[in-house]
Amino acid sequence: MGTGKHRLWKGSSKKTTTSKPEDGPVEPPAEFVCPISGLLMADPVIVSTGQTFERACVTACKSLGFKPTLNDGSIPDFSMVIPNLALKTSIFNWVKASCSSPPQPLEVSDALKILKSSSMVPKENEVGVSGELIERVGENPGSNLLQHSESELNRRQTQFNSSESLSGSFRKTPLMLAIRPSCYSPCSSSSEFELPESGTCDDDGYVAKLRSPHVYEQEEGLIALRKITKNSVESRVSLCTPRLLSALRSLITSKYSDIQVNSLASVVNLSLEKENKLKIVRAMFLPCLIDILRGRFHEAQDHACGALFSLALDDGNKTAIGVLGGLQPLLHIMMRSESERAKDDAALALYHLSLVQSNRSKMVKFGSVQLLLGMVRSGQMPGRALLILCNLGACSEGRAAMLDAGAVEFLVELLKKGKFDSESTQESCVAALFALSHDGGLRFRGLAKAARAMEVLKDVVERSSSERAKDKARRVVELLKAKEEEEEVDWEKLLELGLHSRSIPQGQSCRNSSNF
Repeated sequence: MGTGKHRLWKGSSKKTTTSKPEDGPVEPPAEFVCPISGLLMADPVIVSTGQTFERACVTACKSLGFKPTLNDGSIPDFSMVIPNLALKTSIFNWVKASCSSPPQPLEVSDALKILKSSSMVPKENEVGVSGELIERVGENPGSNLLQHSESELNRRQTQFNSSESLSGSFRKTPLMLAIRPSCYSPCSSSSEFELPESGTCDDDGYVAKLRSPHVYEQEEGLIALRKITKNSVESRVSLCTPRLLSALRSLITSKYSDIQVNSLASVVNLSLEKENKLKIVRAMFLPCLIDILRGRFHEAQDHACGALFSLALDDGNKTAIGVLGGLQPLLHIMMRSESERAKDDAALALYHLSLVQSNRSKMVKFGSVQLLLGMVRSGQMPGRALLILCNLGACSEGRAAMLDAGAVEFLVELLKKGKFDSESTQESCVAALFALSHDGGLRFRGLAKAARAMEVLKDVVERSSSERAKDKARRVVELLKAKEEEEEVDWEKLLELGLHSRSIPQGQSCRNSSNF
């Protein structure tokens, strides 16, 4: 954890490394220790219900979307956070008196690690951020994934379009995804132009700067706007006014790359708040963002992908992005961009956009099924590509296109090899087969039988460590077995009764022809 951070592990006697040289270890007073981390607090804050915690622990809990039950049975409310300056002074006075090193403020990434390793955190399906995401943050605490985990504002869609008559188990998607775009990051290196922060969120000063005829004033205004909208939820809400959005929209197509990048980053920051998403779309940002995806500035494309991903989290925006032509450019970025964060944000945007039936149909028509299967074959973002294919498999056009492209044989072979980059990728592979089996058509059953899918899926049920993969594999096996037995029994009865030569009623012979 670093110098001065004193861990108090739960389930054992509380000890610290703080000590007087002559007396040995000294235990700090209980009120100086964070109830969540078990560490001596360096930046204590009071929450709405009166308890005091280390600030980073509060941020981590909010990012995970849960409230821990403390040892006394109370549940804190993190809606308001106030610095506990009196306690902070007392802690440092105690540290000085005990000849200890002063504690260092806990990093949010370290707090996430502590929460992950503790028994406080609920199971993955009860938390707003996946265990995989926490793990990736822990491995690389300086990465943009930390910013992905810092919001509790938006949850990933967990159901397909209600018009699809899919079973309840299929509606559960196989992976919890990030809820903030990867491009959400600190201000650029041009921060030397930064304006002094003011205590007001009034948009007058920002609008005046953004509308200035002088480029340097525009840049100053954008850097100040980018910083305040990154760090303050209240500012993101209060500054998202029609006139500021209008001024901002005029700059995201600037010929100056710094102006364009900082204006796009400000749009991403503003879009993080749920109430702002529809405002931004109504302010006609979508055509500009989609045009930037076709441009040549790679950093601008990064932020445009991030903005579209953030806006796609709102159900009211999904159809609009598809209608305005955002699907193909996003797929191109996902496949061809040299920027990993642009590819990841484009993939997540397509995942959320493909939850809408109209967008699924558009994606199938321009050949996305073949392209996505090609990405899986080449090992290029296979997990993300399979997730999108699961969504496309929720509609009849998508299932037909996947069957035409040889998806059944390919997915079964993929499961047979068992070489996946993560458990979630295996889950997505099984989920894609489950989607194809939805209507139980003759074509799927024939292709599955030819590929020996039942044997491979039974192996998944026996060997997989993922309960969700096991459940979906078991359901497909049961479907194939039931249909096989049903067909065998029907023909045996017909033969026994001597009715094999009886004419089939009109229309019955074509019952399943639409599945071919």
